[in-house]
Amino acid sequence: MAMIDLHCHILPNVDDGAGNMETSLAMAKEAVTQGITHILCTPHHNNGRYDNSKATVIPAVALLQAELDKQQIDLTLFEGQEVRITGDLLQEIKDDRILFTDLSNTYLLIELPTMDIPAYTEELFFELRTQGKVPVIVHPERNAKFREDPNRLLPYLEMGCLAQLTAPSLVGTFGKSIQKTAQEMVDHHLVQMVASDAHGVNKRRFHLKEAYELMENEKAELMQQVAKDIINGDEVSYPSPEKVKKKKFGLF
Repeated sequence: MAMIDLHCHILPNVDDGAGNMETSLAMAKEAVTQGITHILCTPHHNNGRYDNSKATVIPAVALLQAELDKQQIDLTLFEGQEVRITGDLLQEIKDDRILFTDLSNTYLLIELPTMDIPAYTEELFFELRTQGKVPVIVHPERNAKFREDPNRLLPYLEMGCLAQLTAPSLVGTFGKSIQKTAQEMVDHHLVQMVASDAHGVNKRRFHLKEAYELMENEKAELMQQVAKDIINGDEVSYPSPEKVKKKKFGLF
């Protein structure tokens, strides 16, 4: 079965991921050993440091794909972006600067700030949903507000948005607290897919295979199907999210 990685910083020299072609090729080889067959290349866009609009990402992906083919590394790349949420997003979509995960421009990966959920998020997501687009919130388990209360995801999911877990979070790379949140989100269907968010071979590695192995088979298969649907622009089918019940602190 195709294993798709929906979130990966494998493009050379564009953001804080692969610093050069050599690192990109090393990442590609590691991806193949993980069982990954397809990667959505998702450089940071609009996050205050990096600006990788559609027009610059497409040729960068073609260049890396040509190199992979030359080296006979069996990996298929797609063009994408990890788009930081801003008030200009709707205009940027109009101006054709945004890459979706799929050719029908349905799903887009949206990153929130690490410490916060901007006040306009719900309104912006509602507007995108009205236009038939589906925001995919990336690594919610690493956002301070969602970690404080994972149930803050519920209004977005009920609106028809989706959420993508980062594999290293579940494996424990970012520490126990994020790992616990990640596990809760998986258990309560608050995330519908998992991706690597890999940035290199020495730092922030793939861990996708390990993350799938930590899940029940049925859930791992479901998430792999969601990844496929998102690349194809097909409708996603996943169990309804459940509220995380907070444990009360008692004396006994």
